[in-house]
Amino acid sequence: MTKKLWGGRFQKAMHQTVEAFTESISYDCRLIEQDIRGSIAHATMLGKCGIISEADAGAIVEGLKSVLADYQAGKIEFDPSLEDVHMNVEKLLSERIGEPAGRLHTARSRNDQVATDVRLYLREAVDGISELIRALQQTILEQAEKNAEVILPGYTHLQHAQPVLLGHHLMAYFWMLERDFGRFSDCRKRLNTLVLGSGALAGTTFPIDREFVARELEFEAVSQNSIDSVADRDWASEFLACSAIVMTHLSRFAEELIIWNTSEFGFVELDDSVTTGSSIMPQKKNPDVAELTRAKSARVFGDLMAILTLQKGLPLAYNRDLQEDKEQIFDAVDTVSLSLEVFALMLSTAKFNTERMYKAAGEAFSTATDLADALVRESVPFRTAHEQVGSLVAYCVKNGKELTDLTLEEIRRFAPQAPENIASMLTVEASTAARGAMGGTAADEVARQIREARKILES
Repeated sequence: MTKKLWGGRFQKAMHQTVEAFTESISYDCRLIEQDIRGSIAHATMLGKCGIISEADAGAIVEGLKSVLADYQAGKIEFDPSLEDVHMNVEKLLSERIGEPAGRLHTARSRNDQVATDVRLYLREAVDGISELIRALQQTILEQAEKNAEVILPGYTHLQHAQPVLLGHHLMAYFWMLERDFGRFSDCRKRLNTLVLGSGALAGTTFPIDREFVARELEFEAVSQNSIDSVADRDWASEFLACSAIVMTHLSRFAEELIIWNTSEFGFVELDDSVTTGSSIMPQKKNPDVAELTRAKSARVFGDLMAILTLQKGLPLAYNRDLQEDKEQIFDAVDTVSLSLEVFALMLSTAKFNTERMYKAAGEAFSTATDLADALVRESVPFRTAHEQVGSLVAYCVKNGKELTDLTLEEIRRFAPQAPENIASMLTVEASTAARGAMGGTAADEVARQIREARKILES
């Protein structure tokens, strides 16, 4: 039986079922590098402040570095009976340097230690996810530039609405991701706070230098309240909220690619390298990457809901419930990172059927609003113009015609003030070109936003 490092008060061994139920080393082992880094900073500070001898501090630091080197070389086996990554590291250190290892835990608790570890881990994860967001934005920008003036139907309610440029449509996702980038950046600011030195909940009696540790670990701030430091996980909730939002955006984009990839739409062909076949139907080419991205959003939503629910009824300060935060965090980091990476690959190899898009853009009376706008410019009140064009569309439906099939005489039967050149305003080219207000789908405006996006990525 492995002796527990906290076992002095106990007369009986922990039941093996309870041991299996309470261990976290099976998943928090991935925090070992952050745990060792935090312990090195802590030990260095203890020696600097004279809380332990410089010799003991030096031995601890060198011992921790050797444990890390062995872990990176694949030589470490974790012991589940030691519960978590912190206890495993301390035991490994003790085996290497003996008595000085027992002084490492002076002026800290596992409560502030684990919160520090996860903050360090998430800080690195946010940086990695932010890079992947930028990479996907770059892919979107390249496709938008390549297809800047391709015309396709714009939709509301998944019904034909107005013609738009494909470059404009794709750039909508660029700006969504830009907000995601900003959210993760803001989240990083709040999680980048040192909580080590808070102890179990009340602080410590030792004269520690928390500012020194913050500098060593590159934290931008030091927490102000020891109870809040160990009890709170809003920074983890915020990270998961950011993750859920970016997955929402990826899921929406995936849904469009799935729809566009159908034979009914035929707007896009996904590359063989990012699709799969059927075990029974030889002709199938399935958009599994897009479908799995859409599905994996549900996992991250669940991670967010789990961590919010985990905290909602916890009294201050630390409770063992908070051990359950890590699996949600790790799952979200893995899911978001892989989804962003594979989505960029899928989009970069996608081929758009521009002829099919153009043909569809002119269907279903997509330039009806342009006719109404033309009437408004002839001093017709918009509501009157709306009604007149609606009646004209009903006439077209009844007679199997498109707006571009109508003569001026037919149009003026319903809209008497239609200008002589109205036919030139009802093409999809004219419709997109007319929308030159900032943020519109006109080619010049799309080019402008692409330039703005390029500046963002280059900065």
